[in-house]
Amino acid sequence: MKTTLKLTLSLACAVTLVAGAAAQTMRINGAGATFPYPIYSKWFSEYNKIHSSVEINYQSIGSGGGIQQVTKQTVFFGASDGPMTPEQMQGAPGKILHFPTVLGAVVPVYNIPNVSAELHFSGPLLADMFLGKITKWNDPAIARLNAGVSLPASDITVAHRADGSGTTYIWVDYLSKVSPEWKSKVGVATSVNWPTGVGGRGNEGVSALVRQTPGAIGYVELIYALQNKIAYGSVQNTGGEFVKASVSSVTAAAAEAAGKMPPDFRVSITNAPGKGVYPISSFTWLLLYENAKDKAQAKTMVDFMNWALTEGQKYCADLGYAPLPEAVVKLEMAALAKIKIS
Repeated sequence: MKTTLKLTLSLACAVTLVAGAAAQTMRINGAGATFPYPIYSKWFSEYNKIHSSVEINYQSIGSGGGIQQVTKQTVFFGASDGPMTPEQMQGAPGKILHFPTVLGAVVPVYNIPNVSAELHFSGPLLADMFLGKITKWNDPAIARLNAGVSLPASDITVAHRADGSGTTYIWVDYLSKVSPEWKSKVGVATSVNWPTGVGGRGNEGVSALVRQTPGAIGYVELIYALQNKIAYGSVQNTGGEFVKASVSSVTAAAAEAAGKMPPDFRVSITNAPGKGVYPISSFTWLLLYENAKDKAQAKTMVDFMNWALTEGQKYCADLGYAPLPEAVVKLEMAALAKIKIS
């Protein structure tokens, strides 16, 4: 009888301790861009190792969804590869601050059977392909930039995002800078009316479409091309160089912007000038309310951001991202102080 009582009490104590630990765990929910999902997943995991009572959960649903959910306050933070528009910011119930987290590249990925060569693309060429004006892989405009490559007479299938997407924003922001026709007919947004092609959800969806469709061309964040072993091309920059996306070429794209960063960090670095610059590069932003209702979560996210902007940057290169310039980190540290945590 005494043994049974002791066992019952021991089990009750264990349950109480587990329940108490669970009650002390802080769970913070966020949602948004698929572009930074690999690095965010790594960060949230590593941060949990040193702060076991903090669980940061992130849904990779696209920048459009992230902006929508943080505006509705169904998540504590959002994430986007395209800065919120003035209209979107005015529609939020409070002031939302943008914090650049890493730099990344959007690359043209393709699937051309029996072609192993790395293709060269110019901005106007990519615009014409996504406008549906160039429909065959052996088109003279493609052949001119890829002398010596035997290109087939097969049809081109354009693969694009079907959801609101910051990766799309970066892609069309670039195309609008290099093609007046694209700018006037399609424009810049996280979601556009595509002139041609088939849609996939997320960087994952576009990657799958390109892999499964002979003759396809699409656009994804660099890490998705690397992880899925999809061929991707070099893109001609403002200096006429054909540059392949890499940590160094993306870092080069941010060099000029770092010295001209606006106070709200909402800046475009696509088609940036400079030697060795990959032209379809961008910051990606984490979105936080300046004066959130839950001060404990706000304090934790400020602490997380301080870690991500310093220690967390060492994880960037292995996942195909470029770390932030030190000058930008310094500005962000000052901006984090604006978030009300008490």
